Amino acid sequence: MSETTNPVRTAIVVWPTLVYRDAAAAITFLEAAFGFETTARYDSGDTVDHAELAWPGGGAIMLGGVREGMALECQPPGVGSVYIAVDDPDALYERARAAGATVTRELRAETDYESRGFTCRDPEGVYWSFGTYRGAAGE
Repeated sequence: MSETTNPVRTAIVVWPTLVYRDAAAAITFLEAAFGFETTARYDSGDTVDHAELAWPGGGAIMLGGVREGMALECQPPGVGSVYIAVDDPDALYERARAAGATVTRELRAETDYESRGFTCRDPEGVYWSFGTYRGAAGE
């Protein structure tokens, strides 16, 4: 078992949660492709039971590997979609492609709701969208 801490962790109130067949590989990918930072990780044997990954701009996700008795046992692995607001979608697009993300919607110019962004999938199939739109609550 290993743990690291993040001082902003206590301020996070919304935690998207994901299940992966190979959570350790997913963590490596999410760090390399998108820039997540692992702030906590609990392993038992070859399985990641629970991990927390912080987004450098604020917010975080939780994930874990498939195992008996897990809280999300009815959720299939590799399912879900997450949107993250970013300042520079062009740089992140290049980083994600270089790390092997499968782009499903190419980088687009501004939309009618004033966002520039793209969508891709990680190796297990979770959709990740990144764009400049920060939502009506962020205005």
